[in-house]
Amino acid sequence: MVLGAVRAGKRGRGVEAGLPDDAVRELLEAAYERFAVPAFIADDPIQVPRAFGRREDAEVIGFLTATIAWGRRQTIIANAWKLVRLMDGSPHGFVLHASEAELGRTARFVHRTFNGGDLRQFILGLRHLYAAHGGLEAAFLPAEARGPLPPMAEMISLFRGRLLEPAHERRMEKHVADPLRGSNAKRINMFLRWMVRPADRGVDLGRWKRIPTRALHVPLDVHTGRVARGLGLLHRKQDDWKAVEELTATLRRYDPEDPVKYDIALFGLGVEGREK
Repeated sequence: MVLGAVRAGKRGRGVEAGLPDDAVRELLEAAYERFAVPAFIADDPIQVPRAFGRREDAEVIGFLTATIAWGRRQTIIANAWKLVRLMDGSPHGFVLHASEAELGRTARFVHRTFNGGDLRQFILGLRHLYAAHGGLEAAFLPAEARGPLPPMAEMISLFRGRLLEPAHERRMEKHVADPLRGSNAKRINMFLRWMVRPADRGVDLGRWKRIPTRALHVPLDVHTGRVARGLGLLHRKQDDWKAVEELTATLRRYDPEDPVKYDIALFGLGVEGREK
Protein backbone atom coordinates (compact mmCIF):
# COMPACT_ATOMS: atom_id res chain seq x y z
CA MET A 1 0.00 0.00 0.00
CA VAL A 2 2.77 2.44 0.95
CA LEU A 3 4.81 2.09 -2.24
CA GLY A 4 1.60 2.24 -4.26
CA ALA A 5 0.73 5.51 -2.61
CA VAL A 6 4.22 6.87 -3.24
CA ARG A 7 4.10 5.98 -6.92
CA ALA A 8 0.52 7.16 -7.43
CA GLY A 9 1.01 10.47 -5.64
CA LYS A 10 -2.70 11.21 -5.64
CA ARG A 11 -4.92 12.75 -3.02
CA GLY A 12 -6.96 10.10 -1.26
CA ARG A 13 -4.14 7.60 -0.91
CA GLY A 14 -1.81 6.97 2.02
CA VAL A 15 -3.17 8.33 5.32
CA GLU A 16 -6.58 9.09 3.84
CA ALA A 17 -6.81 5.49 2.62
CA GLY A 18 -6.38 4.22 6.20
CA LEU A 19 -2.60 4.07 6.68
CA PRO A 20 -2.10 4.76 10.42
CA ASP A 21 -0.19 7.86 11.41
CA ASP A 22 2.35 5.72 13.27
CA ALA A 23 2.98 3.77 10.07
CA VAL A 24 3.70 6.98 8.18
CA ARG A 25 6.11 8.07 10.91
CA GLU A 26 7.81 4.67 10.76
CA LEU A 27 8.08 4.86 6.97
CA LEU A 28 9.61 8.33 7.07
CA GLU A 29 12.08 7.45 9.82
CA ALA A 30 13.15 4.27 8.01
CA ALA A 31 13.56 6.20 4.75
CA TYR A 32 15.62 8.86 6.51
CA GLU A 33 17.90 6.20 7.98
CA ARG A 34 18.26 4.55 4.58
CA PHE A 35 18.84 7.63 2.44
CA ALA A 36 20.59 10.10 4.79
CA VAL A 37 24.01 8.53 4.29
CA PRO A 38 27.23 9.82 2.67
CA ALA A 39 26.45 7.94 -0.55
CA PHE A 40 23.48 10.32 -1.01
CA ILE A 41 25.80 13.14 -2.10
CA ALA A 42 27.30 11.22 -5.04
CA ASP A 43 24.40 12.28 -7.27
CA ASP A 44 23.32 15.42 -5.43
CA PRO A 45 24.44 19.06 -5.87
CA ILE A 46 25.25 19.26 -2.15
CA GLN A 47 28.54 17.55 -3.01
CA VAL A 48 29.88 20.90 -4.25
CA PRO A 49 29.59 22.95 -1.02
CA ARG A 50 30.56 19.87 1.00
CA ALA A 51 33.93 19.90 -0.75
CA PHE A 52 34.95 23.11 1.07
CA GLY A 53 36.34 23.24 4.57
CA ARG A 54 35.79 26.96 5.20
CA ARG A 55 32.28 28.00 6.08
CA GLU A 56 32.42 31.11 3.88
CA ASP A 57 33.49 29.16 0.80
CA ALA A 58 30.79 26.55 1.43
CA GLU A 59 28.02 29.12 1.86
CA VAL A 60 28.95 31.12 -1.24
CA ILE A 61 29.20 28.14 -3.58
CA GLY A 62 26.24 26.52 -1.81
CA PHE A 63 24.05 29.52 -2.52
CA LEU A 64 25.13 29.74 -6.15
CA THR A 65 24.69 25.97 -6.60
CA ALA A 66 21.20 26.13 -5.11
CA THR A 67 20.39 29.10 -7.36
CA ILE A 68 21.02 27.02 -10.50
CA ALA A 69 19.42 23.87 -9.07
CA TRP A 70 16.73 23.21 -11.64
CA GLY A 71 16.86 20.75 -14.50
CA ARG A 72 18.89 17.53 -14.62
CA ARG A 73 20.93 16.95 -11.47
CA GLN A 74 24.04 15.92 -13.39
CA THR A 75 23.93 19.16 -15.37
CA ILE A 76 23.47 21.17 -12.18
CA ILE A 77 26.47 19.45 -10.60
CA ALA A 78 28.65 19.91 -13.68
CA ASN A 79 27.80 23.61 -13.91
CA ALA A 80 28.34 24.14 -10.19
CA TRP A 81 31.87 22.76 -10.56
CA LYS A 82 32.35 25.16 -13.48
CA LEU A 83 31.50 27.96 -11.05
CA VAL A 84 34.17 26.69 -8.68
CA ARG A 85 36.79 26.75 -11.43
CA LEU A 86 35.65 30.17 -12.64
CA MET A 87 36.24 31.47 -9.09
CA ASP A 88 39.73 29.92 -8.90
CA GLY A 89 38.62 27.37 -6.31
CA SER A 90 38.06 30.14 -3.73
CA PRO A 91 34.41 31.25 -3.92
CA HIS A 92 34.47 33.56 -0.91
CA GLY A 93 37.73 35.22 -1.90
CA PHE A 94 36.48 35.72 -5.44
CA VAL A 95 33.24 37.31 -4.22
CA LEU A 96 35.13 39.74 -2.00
CA HIS A 97 38.12 40.62 -4.16
CA ALA A 98 37.54 39.81 -7.85
CA SER A 99 38.72 42.61 -10.11
CA GLU A 100 36.75 43.88 -13.08
CA ALA A 101 38.86 41.72 -15.35
CA GLU A 102 38.22 38.65 -13.20
CA LEU A 103 34.50 39.42 -13.05
CA GLY A 104 34.59 39.46 -16.82
CA ARG A 105 35.01 35.68 -16.78
CA THR A 106 31.40 35.36 -15.67
CA ALA A 107 30.25 36.34 -19.17
CA ARG A 108 30.87 32.84 -20.47
CA PHE A 109 28.77 31.07 -17.83
CA VAL A 110 25.28 29.81 -18.63
CA HIS A 111 22.84 27.43 -16.96
CA ARG A 112 19.47 27.35 -18.67
CA THR A 113 18.08 30.91 -18.26
CA PHE A 114 20.73 31.90 -15.68
CA ASN A 115 23.47 33.60 -17.68
CA GLY A 116 26.79 35.33 -17.14
CA GLY A 117 25.19 38.70 -16.50
CA ASP A 118 23.03 37.17 -13.77
CA LEU A 119 26.08 35.53 -12.22
CA ARG A 120 28.03 38.80 -12.15
CA GLN A 121 25.16 40.57 -10.40
CA PHE A 122 24.77 37.71 -7.92
CA ILE A 123 28.47 37.95 -7.05
CA LEU A 124 28.16 41.70 -6.50
CA GLY A 125 25.02 41.12 -4.44
CA LEU A 126 26.87 38.61 -2.26
CA ARG A 127 29.79 41.04 -1.90
CA HIS A 128 27.26 43.59 -0.65
CA LEU A 129 25.86 41.13 1.92
CA TYR A 130 29.31 40.62 3.42
CA ALA A 131 30.10 44.33 3.41
CA ALA A 132 26.77 45.71 4.64
CA HIS A 133 24.96 42.89 6.45
CA GLY A 134 27.58 40.66 8.06
CA GLY A 135 27.41 37.79 5.59
CA LEU A 136 24.87 35.35 4.21
CA GLU A 137 23.49 33.92 7.44
CA ALA A 138 23.13 37.35 9.04
CA ALA A 139 21.31 38.59 5.92
CA PHE A 140 18.37 36.30 6.78
CA LEU A 141 18.11 37.72 10.29
CA PRO A 142 16.57 40.96 11.59
CA ALA A 143 19.04 43.66 12.57
CA GLU A 144 17.55 43.59 16.06
CA ALA A 145 18.77 40.30 17.56
CA ARG A 146 16.42 40.19 20.53
CA GLY A 147 13.20 38.23 20.59
CA PRO A 148 12.05 35.25 18.53
CA LEU A 149 12.86 34.90 14.86
CA PRO A 150 10.19 36.07 12.40
CA PRO A 151 8.41 33.52 10.21
CA MET A 152 10.61 31.90 7.58
CA ALA A 153 8.75 33.62 4.72
CA GLU A 154 9.74 37.00 6.19
CA MET A 155 13.35 35.89 6.72
CA ILE A 156 13.70 34.78 3.09
CA SER A 157 12.07 37.97 1.85
CA LEU A 158 14.44 40.01 4.03
CA PHE A 159 17.43 38.17 2.56
CA ARG A 160 16.11 38.72 -0.94
CA GLY A 161 15.66 42.44 -0.40
CA ARG A 162 19.18 42.82 0.95
CA LEU A 163 20.73 40.80 -1.89
CA LEU A 164 18.97 43.05 -4.39
CA GLU A 165 19.99 46.36 -2.78
CA PRO A 166 22.86 47.06 -5.23
CA ALA A 167 21.87 48.33 -8.67
CA HIS A 168 20.88 45.37 -10.84
CA GLU A 169 18.98 44.39 -13.94
CA ARG A 170 15.39 43.44 -13.29
CA ARG A 171 15.89 39.97 -14.78
CA MET A 172 18.06 39.09 -11.77
CA GLU A 173 14.99 39.28 -9.53
CA LYS A 174 13.33 36.26 -11.14
CA HIS A 175 16.17 34.08 -9.84
CA VAL A 176 15.50 34.98 -6.18
CA ALA A 177 12.20 33.67 -4.86
CA ASP A 178 9.91 35.68 -2.58
CA PRO A 179 7.52 33.55 -0.47
CA LEU A 180 5.61 36.67 0.54
CA ARG A 181 4.46 36.70 -3.09
CA GLY A 182 3.50 33.02 -2.97
CA SER A 183 6.67 31.38 -4.31
CA ASN A 184 7.55 28.05 -2.72
CA ALA A 185 11.21 29.21 -2.55
CA LYS A 186 12.38 25.65 -3.14
CA ARG A 187 15.99 26.49 -3.92
CA ILE A 188 16.46 28.88 -0.99
CA ASN A 189 14.84 26.38 1.39
CA MET A 190 17.19 23.72 0.04
CA PHE A 191 20.20 26.00 0.60
CA LEU A 192 19.03 26.68 4.15
CA ARG A 193 18.67 22.95 4.80
CA TRP A 194 22.23 22.40 3.60
CA MET A 195 23.69 25.12 5.81
CA VAL A 196 21.62 24.63 8.98
CA ARG A 197 20.95 20.92 9.41
CA PRO A 198 23.70 19.04 11.29
CA ALA A 199 26.50 17.30 9.46
CA ASP A 200 26.28 14.15 11.57
CA ARG A 201 24.82 12.03 8.73
CA GLY A 202 27.44 13.07 6.18
CA VAL A 203 24.86 14.87 4.01
CA ASP A 204 24.03 18.38 5.23
CA LEU A 205 26.73 20.81 6.31
CA GLY A 206 25.64 22.18 9.70
CA ARG A 207 27.72 25.36 9.25
CA TRP A 208 25.14 27.89 10.47
CA LYS A 209 24.14 28.12 14.15
CA ARG A 210 21.88 31.17 14.40
CA ILE A 211 18.93 29.67 12.53
CA PRO A 212 17.51 26.59 14.32
CA THR A 213 16.51 23.44 12.46
CA ARG A 214 12.94 23.81 13.75
CA ALA A 215 12.62 27.03 11.71
CA LEU A 216 13.47 25.35 8.39
CA HIS A 217 10.83 24.68 5.73
CA VAL A 218 10.62 21.87 3.21
CA PRO A 219 12.19 22.48 -0.23
CA LEU A 220 9.02 21.57 -2.11
CA ASP A 221 9.24 20.46 -5.73
CA VAL A 222 7.12 18.29 -7.97
CA HIS A 223 8.73 15.06 -6.72
CA THR A 224 8.50 15.67 -2.97
CA GLY A 225 5.01 17.05 -3.48
CA ARG A 226 3.94 13.91 -5.33
CA VAL A 227 5.21 11.62 -2.58
CA ALA A 228 3.83 13.82 0.21
CA ARG A 229 0.38 13.83 -1.38
CA GLY A 230 0.57 10.09 -1.93
CA LEU A 231 1.18 9.59 1.78
CA GLY A 232 -1.55 12.02 2.79
CA LEU A 233 0.93 14.52 4.22
CA LEU A 234 -0.08 17.33 1.87
CA HIS A 235 -3.52 18.17 0.48
CA ARG A 236 -3.04 21.53 -1.20
CA LYS A 237 -2.82 21.05 -4.97
CA GLN A 238 -0.57 24.00 -5.84
CA ASP A 239 3.15 23.79 -5.09
CA ASP A 240 3.21 27.27 -3.54
CA TRP A 241 4.27 28.70 -0.18
CA LYS A 242 1.00 27.68 1.46
CA ALA A 243 1.77 24.10 0.46
CA VAL A 244 5.28 24.45 1.94
CA GLU A 245 3.77 25.63 5.22
CA GLU A 246 1.19 22.84 5.24
CA LEU A 247 3.72 20.08 4.57
CA THR A 248 6.25 21.47 7.05
CA ALA A 249 3.57 21.71 9.75
CA THR A 250 2.58 18.10 9.09
CA LEU A 251 6.19 16.91 9.34
CA ARG A 252 6.61 18.77 12.64
CA ARG A 253 4.21 16.25 14.15
CA TYR A 254 6.89 13.61 13.62
CA ASP A 255 9.92 15.70 14.62
CA PRO A 256 9.17 19.19 15.98
CA GLU A 257 12.87 20.11 16.25
CA ASP A 258 14.01 18.90 12.82
CA PRO A 259 11.04 18.45 10.47
CA VAL A 260 13.05 19.06 7.29
CA LYS A 261 15.16 15.95 7.79
CA TYR A 262 12.22 14.21 6.12
CA ASP A 263 12.95 16.10 2.90
CA ILE A 264 15.71 13.54 2.33
CA ALA A 265 13.24 10.73 3.07
CA LEU A 266 10.59 12.09 0.68
CA PHE A 267 13.14 12.65 -2.06
CA GLY A 268 14.56 9.14 -1.66
CA LEU A 269 11.12 7.55 -1.68
CA GLY A 270 10.31 9.50 -4.82
CA VAL A 271 13.39 8.19 -6.62
CA GLU A 272 12.69 4.69 -5.36
CA GLY A 273 9.08 4.92 -6.54
CA ARG A 274 10.14 6.04 -10.03
CA GLU A 275 12.59 3.14 -10.33
CA LYS A 276 10.08 0.43 -9.39
